[in-house]
This record gives sequence, C-alpha cells and structure tokens, in this order.
Amino acid sequence: MKLNVIVTLCALFSLTRQAPPRDECVCELINSQKAFPHDKLSTVEDNATKCTDNITPQKTLELESLLLGLERRLPQLLEDVSMLEMEDDGDLYAVLSLQVVENELMEIKQLIDRLNGSTLGHQRLTTDTNKQLEDLRAEMMELEAYDTMQVVLRQQDNRRLRRDLEQCKNGLHPTTQPTRPPHGNCPHGEFMNITGPKVYTAGEYPGSYKYGAWGRDPKPEAGKENWYWRVMLTSGNKFSNYVRLYSSLSSLIVGVSTPGNVMIHSSNPTTNTIQGPNVVLYGGALYYNCYNKDAVCRFNLTSKTVTTLQLPKDTRFNSKGNFCHLDECYPYTDLDLATDESGVWVIYTTKQDFGNLVLSKVEEGVPPTLGQTWRTSVYKQGVTNTFMACGVLYATRYVSKDVEEIFYSFDTATGAERFNLGIFINKMPPNIYSLNYSPVDQMLHAYCDAYMVSYEMVFSD
Repeated sequence: MKLNVIVTLCALFSLTRQAPPRDECVCELINSQKAFPHDKLSTVEDNATKCTDNITPQKTLELESLLLGLERRLPQLLEDVSMLEMEDDGDLYAVLSLQVVENELMEIKQLIDRLNGSTLGHQRLTTDTNKQLEDLRAEMMELEAYDTMQVVLRQQDNRRLRRDLEQCKNGLHPTTQPTRPPHGNCPHGEFMNITGPKVYTAGEYPGSYKYGAWGRDPKPEAGKENWYWRVMLTSGNKFSNYVRLYSSLSSLIVGVSTPGNVMIHSSNPTTNTIQGPNVVLYGGALYYNCYNKDAVCRFNLTSKTVTTLQLPKDTRFNSKGNFCHLDECYPYTDLDLATDESGVWVIYTTKQDFGNLVLSKVEEGVPPTLGQTWRTSVYKQGVTNTFMACGVLYATRYVSKDVEEIFYSFDTATGAERFNLGIFINKMPPNIYSLNYSPVDQMLHAYCDAYMVSYEMVFSD
C-alpha cells in the first residue's frame, strides 16, 4: 500500500529514477510554461519612471508663466508707444522715451526667445513621450500573457468597481463644503478658495537662494505700479542686505532686473540689515525683521534710510519662535510681516503668550509705530506661514510635500477664530518659506525653495 502511494505521487511529475532502497524518490519538475521575463519587467518599470520624471507640472507651469508675462507686457508696450507718439517734442524727451520703448522691446524679445525655446522643448518632449507610451503599452500587453491566473485582470476589475462605488456614494451624499471665514467688510467679498499656481519661475538664479520673499507693493509710488520686488537671503540662508527690483512680471520671469539692487548696507549681516525671509514692500519702503533685534526695520528705498519699531518686551527672536511642521522648523521666521488693503502688519509671539500668535498693526510714519494688538489661541510652531487679507489673519500648515492647508483665520473686526477652513494650496516645491498677499490683483505670492510661485485668491464678489 505504501509503495503504491509513493508511485502515484511521483507519477504527477516526470519520474526520472526509481526510489532508492531507503524509500526515497527523486523527481524532476518540468515547467511547461516559458520563464517569466523579470529583466523585461524591470526595463519597463525603469522606462515608466523616466517618462514620469520627464512629464512634470513644473514644465507646464513654466510655459504658462512665460505666456502670462508676455500677456501683461504687451499692453504696457502699447501704452508707452502711444505716449511717445502723443508727447514727442522731437528733442530730448523723445530720445528718452524711445530708450524706454527700446528697453521694453528687448525684454519682450528675451521673453519670446524663452517662450520659443520652451515650446520647441515641449514639442520634442510630446513626440518622444508618445512613442515611449506606445512602446510601454505594447510591452505591458506582452507581459500580461504571463498572467495565467488573471491576477492583474482581477485587480483592474476591482479598481473599476471601487471607482464606480465611490462615484455612487458621492452622488448620494454630496461632500459638505468646508467652513469659510466670515464675510466682514472685504471689498472683494468672502475669501473662498485658492487656484493655481499661476506663476512658477526661478528668475535669474535657478536653484540658488533657497530662502526669500517676493511680491508687489500694494501702495506703489507713481510710475512703479507694475513693479515687482524680490529679497533673497544671500548669507547662510539667514540674512540679506538688499532688495532687487523688476519693472514688470515678465522682467522677473526672464530675470532682467531694472533698476537692479537697492542696497541697505554694504556689509551682510550688520546693523539694520535683513534677518529671515518674511519681508514686505509697502509705500516704497521695505519692512522686515532687523538683524539681531526684536524689532521691525523700515527701509525707505528712495532716501536709503532705516527707522526701527521696537516690539513688546520678551518678543521671541533670533530663531526662538519659528514657523514649524513635524519634520523641521524654518529658521529665523520669528517675525512675519504682511500687507493687505489696510497696510502693514506684524505677526510674532512672546513668552507671556506661551508661543501663541500675536498680531499687531504697524502704523505708517517715520519711525513707524505699533498700533492695535490682537492675541490668538493658535500655537505658532504648529503653523508654517501666515498672511493677511481684508483685515483677516490666515495661517497655514504643512500637509504633505504637495499640499499646504490654510486651516486657521482670525478676524480683527470681530475677534472670531476659525480652525477648520480647509482651503488647500497645491505646492510645486515642498516648502513655502514666505507668503505675501497682493491686494492690487488678489494674488498670493509664495517663495518656495528658490522658486517664485503665485496663486489667485478667489473671493465671492
């Protein structure tokens, strides 16, 4: 009986030798199927990864940024040419006006050259990618032949069923809209959402100067309504001693700085130079955290003079009260300067407030003075950034390398706090080191790992 069982078992395979005297048998298992091509699968995976690396949102945004810069630059050129035609005196004024037009034409040419280069690059990328996708599809269809147990097919069916089920559930139970901040007296209506990015550029220093800020002056001097500014922390990612100016958005995108750098001091760092990335420009003056002080500096770009505003006793500074998330803190972000429709604000924290955010209005003047102050119940080191819009303080937090959430608001008119706004920002680089709201065009300017990114703030009106 025992021998019959052994013989029956070995008959299931190709029996190559009779069992030796010790009741053992040696069987050779022959697989009639072709060996699975693991090397080919690895090649397909590598090609798919390369394809994903080549097609990125950054490439699309670069093209959109260039188009936006050109769109805003052409009407300005038309206006300047019309002005030249009307006011041409045939003498010195005409020469100067013509020089302005020539400079603008040069900037537009540079913008178009970059746009053409990007377009050709995208066309080549599209052609190459289409071919790669066709090859990958053919190779995957060949590999599916090895799925004799139809595991992949069942997974595809399961994904399809889960997607249909999710759509059915969402249809029966519409998603509840997140709580929004109160309407208040904002001329634009209620702040509803963030869209974009609209601009994504490294300017003239790709990959350099990780920390900084940029934006527009909400109260520009005459003739500088279209100007943009940029501050880069050039000394150890902590300090800076100048602000860089651009005559238009297209100039900033292509990296043509006119009139160039406006120096605060020849040394960096030193007394009254910039400390930390959270700076703003308002009324032709730069507001920032003074070097090695618990104070706000105001640098007048025309007179090149600096005045200071001392903050309350025990204000945290020198990287002791930073913005943070779980993985890291952003150094020297103790003081955050912000602008909105009403002027300049400073956000900070003190020992007496146990690390919670404190908000104060900065009143214009020489020197500036500290106006009304509000205290909040949100912990500063649980926040990654803040900005102001229509007298409302907004705070963000890090969700992932791709998403930042505007989760908190404090209305200075009513004192109402909200912790569940649920407005999400789609990030390009993973870290946002400064946020500046521009009431001129309702844009939110972010400085992210050496890149300048802007988003459109959507209001109800």
